[in-house]
Amino acid sequence: MNAPRSTPTTDLRTALGRVGVDPFLLAILATVGLAALFPAEGGGAHAVSVATRVAIGLLFFLYGARLSPKAALDGARQWRLHLAVLLATFALFPLLGVLAQWLTTPLLGASLAKGVLFLTLLPSTVQSSIAFTSIAGGNVAAAVCAASFSSLVGIALTPLLTAWLMGGSAHVDAGSALDLVLQLLLPFLLGQLSRRWIAGWTTRHRPALSLVDRGSILLVVYGAFSEGMVDGVWSALSPARLAVLLGTCVALLFAVLGITATAGRRLGFRRADRIVLIFCGSKKSLATGLPMAAVLFPPASVSLLVLPLMLFHQIQLMACTVIARRMAPQGREELRDKPPA
Repeated sequence: MNAPRSTPTTDLRTALGRVGVDPFLLAILATVGLAALFPAEGGGAHAVSVATRVAIGLLFFLYGARLSPKAALDGARQWRLHLAVLLATFALFPLLGVLAQWLTTPLLGASLAKGVLFLTLLPSTVQSSIAFTSIAGGNVAAAVCAASFSSLVGIALTPLLTAWLMGGSAHVDAGSALDLVLQLLLPFLLGQLSRRWIAGWTTRHRPALSLVDRGSILLVVYGAFSEGMVDGVWSALSPARLAVLLGTCVALLFAVLGITATAGRRLGFRRADRIVLIFCGSKKSLATGLPMAAVLFPPASVSLLVLPLMLFHQIQLMACTVIARRMAPQGREELRDKPPA
């Protein structure tokens, strides 16, 4: 039987995957470049704004349609593990975010420092948390539950934390609360309610729907960065600030990785569950964060506010790819069986 023929596209994806580079992040960077060269203005900006609102609603509808309540409920008996993940995501991270904002505001400026805080308020990722847990030999079923709980809780808790910790920076009043319900929560609930009819269809058409997901996020990015270009907010970003921001994101990630690893041992979790805490507790969701930022913040400020999240997303993928491979049981067995040089 002939092996499947490789193509330049699959070769590129394989090469990027080996070094931990997310191809979707490259698409986001390309979209940023497009917005820099051809920003939406006037009537075009209004059309992009309307399309973005529709896309965000569709995105959260698909989240609801895909997320199985049963998958989350099946792991509820491991409540200590799930509580530890939630505390890492929505307590430890925000505490570090407040500290990071206080320390970096003089170096980064108010907008970027607020963006650092905002990324710490977001829920965990689902796909990458599960993937890294699997690679490292962790409890995959518990990772599915923990990441699902984080996503469910984050839809309600992230806006509340944003209103509490970021105050006037976010538009969270009666009108914006209704906007959040209509754009995020209502589509998500409708997706959950429609699962009995469309769950099979979404499973069969997962590749096509992933394009819808990613296209929606790219539209959010284009609108946000177009607004930033028109308003000249990018003049605030210098190479020195970018370097400080990069160092801040790295420090945040490794602080949480170290704390969750230590906490897992102190709490007496078995190895497979410690891996869940490490990988589910240290992630932040770009797919959820970008649409939420578009709803929560004024359009002119979104482009700088989401830059820390974009950097953190890539850093977490690259770092956790290396960590998961080092933790993988197969890797340790190969090293143990290898004769000394």
